Amino acid sequence: MIAFYLFGSLGICLLLRVPIAMSLGVATLLCMRILDVPLAVLGQRIFTSLDVASIMAIPFFILAGNLMTTGGISRRLAYFINTIIGRVRGGMAYALVMGCAFFAALSGSTPATVIAIGSALYPEVVKLGYPKARMAGLLAVSGGLGPIIPPSIFMVVYATLTNCSVTNLFTAGLMAGGMLTLVALGLCLFFSYKEKWPKSDEKKSVLDMIQASLRAIPALILPLIILGGIYSGILTPTESAAIATIYAFVVGIFYYREITLKDSLGIILKSAKNSAMILFIIATSSAFSWVFTFSGISKIMVNYIRSFEMSSVTFCVIIAIVLLIFGTFLEGIAICVLLVPVLWPVAQAMGINVVHFGMIFSLGTLIGALTPPVAVNIFAASSVTGLKVGEIAKGELPFMLGFTVVLFIFTTIPWFSTFFL
Repeated sequence: MIAFYLFGSLGICLLLRVPIAMSLGVATLLCMRILDVPLAVLGQRIFTSLDVASIMAIPFFILAGNLMTTGGISRRLAYFINTIIGRVRGGMAYALVMGCAFFAALSGSTPATVIAIGSALYPEVVKLGYPKARMAGLLAVSGGLGPIIPPSIFMVVYATLTNCSVTNLFTAGLMAGGMLTLVALGLCLFFSYKEKWPKSDEKKSVLDMIQASLRAIPALILPLIILGGIYSGILTPTESAAIATIYAFVVGIFYYREITLKDSLGIILKSAKNSAMILFIIATSSAFSWVFTFSGISKIMVNYIRSFEMSSVTFCVIIAIVLLIFGTFLEGIAICVLLVPVLWPVAQAMGINVVHFGMIFSLGTLIGALTPPVAVNIFAASSVTGLKVGEIAKGELPFMLGFTVVLFIFTTIPWFSTFFL
């Protein structure tokens, strides 16, 4: 009966378009009153859920991403990649994919990646005669690499909810992100010849390449700071994010000189709002998860699912399908905080590796972000390209299907998630 009140009140709030954090809070409060739990416990759960060092990586990565978008780092990266491969048939498409992959590895934010790289490259793509809808779809899909290529805000949230190692998730994310990037590049190669995509006739001299490289050096150093610091063990993800923020701030103001002190205040306020929203969701989801466990719903669900005697692979495939469905109407982090506390105890009881389960969630929500009607990436691409949502969705379909194949490879073969661990 308590499960009916918990999920029923949550569902009603979501149908009424109550923000996800408030919906979780209302459902939690209602069930705490029914269970006669002191309300002081809610404050304790919220405080302890945020009193975790790794959570501080979230606001730092958000701030670093906004600084990079405004400070010109993304544009230099895009120009550098275009200088190297722009003259190949379909070279601008490759530059678009690689630019998104690089920027995702810096900011971990999907809409920021779409807007930053799209603003820099899409006008040039259209000018050269590439198919508009296909390129807009490629932009939306490639921008979605943010939740999977480290550092990933999504992975930090998942690690917080499951007590998983952020570094282990990031390591597995490199494998998944690399496969997705190769799939996108392979499909670009196919369509570049099938649809006769153009190539740039502008010749780049050795001097042009040297100049592009020199301009991009500060931007190229940033992934070394973030990922090198984490994987070498010198820095924690939080320390790495903090140093990346300072570095992006210094480069944007003193080297590229595209950020003023006046601009920086607006960037900080914007980042603070985005961070507060995510942290509020994490706080209320932690309390929701505690009620879910304390009331015994978690144990009942574990026993119920185990009674079907399904294999762990079958369970993972079902979860992947559920994530694809949820992704059509919920944002990735919202899916994470809703489903991970509910499903992870079941997965844990079935012996599923926490990193493998995290990759399923990361890839599933990534693809969900590409699927209308929510599809934040498509809306971001629409704001950059001026195309309708339907046109972009049609253009992205082949790439999204390729990403879905990668999802089910990782879902059914845990080795891909745990190979480097």
